[in-house]
Amino acid sequence: MTRVLVFSTLYPNAAQPNHGVFVENRLRATIAQGGIEATVIAPVPYFPLSHKFFGRYSAFARVPRREVRHGVEVWHPRYVAIPKFGSGWAPEALFRRGLALARRLQEAGRRFDVIDAHYFYPDGVAAAHLGQALRLPVIITGRGTDLTLIPEETGPCRRIRWAADQASAMVTVCDDLRRRLIALGAPADRIVVLRNGVDLWLFRPQDRAAARATLGLDGFTLLCVGGLIPRKGLDLVLDALANRPDYTLLIAGGGPLRAALETHARRLGVAGRVRFLGEVAHADLPGVYAAADVLVLASSREGWANVLLEAMACGTPVVATNVNGAGEVIRSGAAGVLMSRRTPECLVEALDLLRQNMPTRLETRRYAEAFGWTRIGEANKALLDGAATAGFEGRHAQGVLDLARYLLEEPEGGDQAAP
Repeated sequence: MTRVLVFSTLYPNAAQPNHGVFVENRLRATIAQGGIEATVIAPVPYFPLSHKFFGRYSAFARVPRREVRHGVEVWHPRYVAIPKFGSGWAPEALFRRGLALARRLQEAGRRFDVIDAHYFYPDGVAAAHLGQALRLPVIITGRGTDLTLIPEETGPCRRIRWAADQASAMVTVCDDLRRRLIALGAPADRIVVLRNGVDLWLFRPQDRAAARATLGLDGFTLLCVGGLIPRKGLDLVLDALANRPDYTLLIAGGGPLRAALETHARRLGVAGRVRFLGEVAHADLPGVYAAADVLVLASSREGWANVLLEAMACGTPVVATNVNGAGEVIRSGAAGVLMSRRTPECLVEALDLLRQNMPTRLETRRYAEAFGWTRIGEANKALLDGAATAGFEGRHAQGVLDLARYLLEEPEGGDQAAP
């Protein structure tokens, strides 16, 4: 039995059920292989007031200190986070809170063999310190902005390199991020690509007519899913919508740009064809995907965008900007189309191309079936087992990644999935 301490601020909780759900999904797929026992420490920023007037900050106050999710014990210690100014202090704050709780759990009889950390900065840096303090090997997963944007700052970049040197192994969710991590100076022989999978049982084709009737849809419908933040490019999608008067747009997600986007839609004269659905629970997304004709992702950067696979698993093809891992997801006409450039004009061109060559929803679903979680869970278990066996002193030993790499090199036959 390998006893895993998962450490990350990216993990769902009762107040934020969609937050970091991809981390939980990979852990669940790993536990399903057997021989893994996990405890999660998922720190949240301290905030004293839970009234919804304070927006996303109030959600921090509503997060329970301890909860059990899918049979896994999850702890949420508080740490001091200073918005916009506290990034340099964050690794130390996370480390101190994580260490205090981990030692308390050890004193109560809990044992750990390996630390599984997610997001290189500040979480991975804090986890590397935690590994040193507890004499445990550490695996760090890079997921996106932590390797595409944060390393542009000198201090975080230096600390990411230090954490990479300490780690037994590193994981990236796409090959683009692997190359970026190597460019930062991380040892290539200790990096493996474990792409996010998709829950093929939850995300599957539904009664399309019923889904559209529920949302009151008529005509060709685009869908965007994600936070209403600048890098998602929703203003670009609205600009494209203005050039296709027969299209409707659904936007599922919340965030600080909603008012600005509503204003932009009115300015363009498309407000009557745009519907803001707000936050949609993960379990309710399949019905929204089923109702749409195309999912659009116009992001300026993405590590591995889970929404692409979720949509395809529901039979909905996608149009996306060709950034980071998107080209590793969209490799066939059955999946959708990549934009040639990130402009409203190129988005319209990509939508027109896809509409002229629309795959059947069955073809898109079958394409997505190669991206299930089973093989990822098998490889991740091999990685955790290997690091735990090597231990802290042998954390840089050859062979820690060998079995995981072997499992990932097997031909892809797709996961067993619901029809």
